[in-house]
Amino acid sequence: MTDLTPAPLLPVTDDVDTGGFFAAAARGELAIRVCSECRTDLHLPRENCPRCGAFSREWRAVPRTGTLYSWTVVEHQVHPAFPVPYTVVLVEVDDTDGVRLLGRIDGRPDLEIGQAMEVWFQQVGDVTLPQWRPAASQEESA
Repeated sequence: MTDLTPAPLLPVTDDVDTGGFFAAAARGELAIRVCSECRTDLHLPRENCPRCGAFSREWRAVPRTGTLYSWTVVEHQVHPAFPVPYTVVLVEVDDTDGVRLLGRIDGRPDLEIGQAMEVWFQQVGDVTLPQWRPAASQEESA
């Protein structure tokens, strides 16, 4: 009998512009690309800095916390590897210049714009994916 479980869709983790993000996640860190010259956050990662024009860039570890900026609940299944319902969250990462990252939460969680969020790391095959959830302190007080 064959396994009918669909393979998950996974990102390319060795790309020159995004590989450092996934390498950091594999170490349990959240990292963003920054300009080595003027320290501008470069998210989405790009070849050169839009502020100073420098082509030197590096990865900087950032806090594993953020604020819920927006979310949507997906009710229509678009791929067999992602059963519905699930919620896609957009989180503004703390101590960054407005960097926002996406995450996925199973089901229909009770969320509120502005609530504290924390990252956790999901292992899917050989890839480590940063995901978001409501901060533990908020869950405990609920």
